Amino acid sequence: MEFDSKNAVIVPEGVFIIGTYDENGVPNAMNAAWGIQSDYGQISLFLAKHKTTENLKKTGAFTVAFGTKNTVEISDYFGVESGANVNKIEKAGVHVHKSSHVNAPIIEEYPLTLECEVIEWNEEKEVLVGKIVAQQADESILTDGKIDLGKLQPIMYDASFHVYRVIGEVVGNAFKDGLKIKNK
Repeated sequence: MEFDSKNAVIVPEGVFIIGTYDENGVPNAMNAAWGIQSDYGQISLFLAKHKTTENLKKTGAFTVAFGTKNTVEISDYFGVESGANVNKIEKAGVHVHKSSHVNAPIIEEYPLTLECEVIEWNEEKEVLVGKIVAQQADESILTDGKIDLGKLQPIMYDASFHVYRVIGEVVGNAFKDGLKIKNK
């Protein structure tokens, strides 16, 4: 069966929660799905114009938290409400504190957060590029000092069914399993 290319399913689509402050220091958050690691210590996000993009133009900073199985409701809320209409942080009842590295909020309910400086915001192409200057991880998601995705339980957006799915089990070993074929 052939599908319209505009509705192509490209996976995974992340659940990135972008945190910013407005010009008055009021925190805001939005849910974004289109993002990638674009270099070492760098993240790129594809964002249409929002209150968040207006905020980061003024502050030069933002945070990126990762939606998890335990934060589905608040993560989805940050995507269905506009920060131009309501204080989403207040209404969601989440707790924030200011990042010690950038002028952006850290939402305490998320166990993993990147603290980023704006490298570039291209309004025409709707691309945000950020330099990751620090990473905050709750002890509960660490194993041997490393972020354990099994404990984090990050979610992805499933565009086919408009649902969130937990990113799953380990199925192989990177840079090892393919050596069986390489070394034949």
